[in-house]
Amino acid sequence: MTEDYLTGLNNPQKDAVLADKGPILILAGAGSGKTKVLTTRLIHLIKNNKCLASQVLCVTFTNKAANEMKERVMRLLVEKKDNLPWLGTFHSLSNKILRRHPEAAGLKPNFTILDTLDQLKIIKNVLEAEKIDIKKFPPKLIASLIDKWKNKALTPEDVLKKNEDSNYDITKKIYSIYQERLKTLNCVDFGDLILHCITIFKKIPEILETYQNSFKYILVDEYQDTNEIQNIWLNYFAKKYQNICCVGDDDQSIYSWRGAEIKNILNFEKIYKNTKTIRLEQNYRSTQNILEAASSVISNNKNRLGKKLWSDNKSGELIYVNCYKNGFEEAVSISDEIEKNILKKINLNNISILIRAAYQTRELEDRFVKINIPYRIIGGYKFYDRAEIKDTISFLRLINFHGDDLAFERIVNVPKKGIGDSSLKELRNIALEDKISLFEACEIYIEKNKSSSKIINSLTIFLKNIINWKKLSKQLDHIDLTKRVLDESGYTQMLMNEKTPEADSKLENLKELLVSMRNFSNLNEFLENITLQTSIDEDWKGEKINIMTMHSAKGLEFDVVFLPGWEEGLFPHQKSIDESGNAGIEEERRLAYVAITRAKKRLFISFANNRKIFGTSNDVDWFPSLPSRFIDELPQEVIKINNNTNYKSDDFEFNQETTENFNFRSPGWERLISSKKNMLVKKKITYNNTKFLVGESVNHEEYGEGKIIHIDSNKLIVNFKKFGEKKIIDKFLRKNNDN
Repeated sequence: MTEDYLTGLNNPQKDAVLADKGPILILAGAGSGKTKVLTTRLIHLIKNNKCLASQVLCVTFTNKAANEMKERVMRLLVEKKDNLPWLGTFHSLSNKILRRHPEAAGLKPNFTILDTLDQLKIIKNVLEAEKIDIKKFPPKLIASLIDKWKNKALTPEDVLKKNEDSNYDITKKIYSIYQERLKTLNCVDFGDLILHCITIFKKIPEILETYQNSFKYILVDEYQDTNEIQNIWLNYFAKKYQNICCVGDDDQSIYSWRGAEIKNILNFEKIYKNTKTIRLEQNYRSTQNILEAASSVISNNKNRLGKKLWSDNKSGELIYVNCYKNGFEEAVSISDEIEKNILKKINLNNISILIRAAYQTRELEDRFVKINIPYRIIGGYKFYDRAEIKDTISFLRLINFHGDDLAFERIVNVPKKGIGDSSLKELRNIALEDKISLFEACEIYIEKNKSSSKIINSLTIFLKNIINWKKLSKQLDHIDLTKRVLDESGYTQMLMNEKTPEADSKLENLKELLVSMRNFSNLNEFLENITLQTSIDEDWKGEKINIMTMHSAKGLEFDVVFLPGWEEGLFPHQKSIDESGNAGIEEERRLAYVAITRAKKRLFISFANNRKIFGTSNDVDWFPSLPSRFIDELPQEVIKINNNTNYKSDDFEFNQETTENFNFRSPGWERLISSKKNMLVKKKITYNNTKFLVGESVNHEEYGEGKIIHIDSNKLIVNFKKFGEKKIIDKFLRKNNDN
């Protein structure tokens, strides 16, 4: 007789639940019901007396997942409330263990767990005490390196033994002092929670043996996202009974930048002999066409264990692959399609736009605000609400009007220059008493305190900069002015010094801000528009379009999904290719697999033929884009290609022999391109020649009429009547006598 809790499970799911001896690896494809399997397996072990509930260690990756599992288990194990499994995240379970044995880690029972800000404050204090230049070794960079070492289970002693680049010598020293400081303060950071457990297990085998005897079964969710130290932690617990069951999907390993190691899941069968591997390939979420597309793309990865998703669902609609003239037209088309869904009464909450880079939201947001489509940014801020954007706009507002007190308060200490609350309080008092602006109060404050103190010097330089930039605003356009402000204020350098993924994203957002400013003729017009953008009522009631990065979308699902920006250099992202080579490309491909499988019914993939980019020449120019290699990997029979550009076919031509000019290698999309209606035609073009001549009059879609003054291969310098000199690639120009 089948147990009630097994009802509704397919055969592979039942196998995964009932296998109760030895190591088990469950490869659970997207939408295959892995959470149900994991929960049911836990219930099966307890209900069939394979172990006591307290003899199960169940590890999840988020507190939300842990709480959901706990609720399900509680409902089905009402009679065993006094005997529950150890269920939680790696960090929460490690904290539980560490609270039991604090002295073994050199701590007192009431130790404190630091948040990120406190961690940075302690690192900064260490740097200052050691007289180390904070600009050369920013606290965020040091914190990132320490976290990286802890993710690899390396203590300060381990790191000091490693023969690495001598540039690391100072950071090794800081790591050692930092850890001693934490012990003195009776504190730990998040990385310490697991590291201290590992250290205890190594030094005191009796404690380790107690836990190895306690846990007969180990269940692990999202195993593909584990890092090195988490895997070591699991291996310690599983050593005695070997009853470890890991559920994961190697095709969804997309967090290497957080320290996740795909090798953990790929090498599981080597570490645990006689592993039983079960594949959950039936998807309950998406149409068959969507699954065919996902399987086709991911099959190009070499480092994977292999599986193919399938579904009992209908084939569904074809996947739309759309080519646009530029990013603006891409955003317009997406909004048009969303409006069609609104007319069909489709709930906006069931529609999502998944992007590769945060700055992609800008054109979408501008469009949605313009036509009043409500939207939310998940896992981030709206473009103009991001700190780096608000900081930059505050600089411009204060330059434009010295009486803008809100802007003054926001950026007077950005980048940090020692101007704290007490100094600001004095400035406010002067302003209130004399009924003047903070800027004017600052001038009086400096005059009254004629000294060489750090604060007075900082305020003096700040005021001089604002005044100087005000003068320059009469000579420079608003884009060049902004670039100058970001550079001379030290803001750009501050972000570059951080050397973190977050700082890289902020720099990309600032470049996108400079691109957006091209839509306005002067600083006043730009600031007026931004005021309108940011003052729109944020409390829309009801439904909203979901905008998020592909990374943030993991675990979610939507009826309709848009995937814009599938272009080489953007997706796959150039940084991933540069830093990790083939491994980076494979992770980007796994990200494509995750993005595709978020869609349940309809999927739109798109790329632009050219985009505005703030380039190395410190100006905003049009640059050609090539379609992502992942588009070429989509099966032709499940897609429908639309050419939405109104360009002639030769505007899409590219020659694979010239791709080194773009710093990437792309297979193109040979299988997609044919002579059929609405499809692109591939011919060879030569980028080393141009049909233009110096002195010719030309037209550009955005810059209007101009004259060529210099030619370098296919790159032309054109003097435009309204915009001055710009460097443009020839394919984006038309001769004045062209029809």
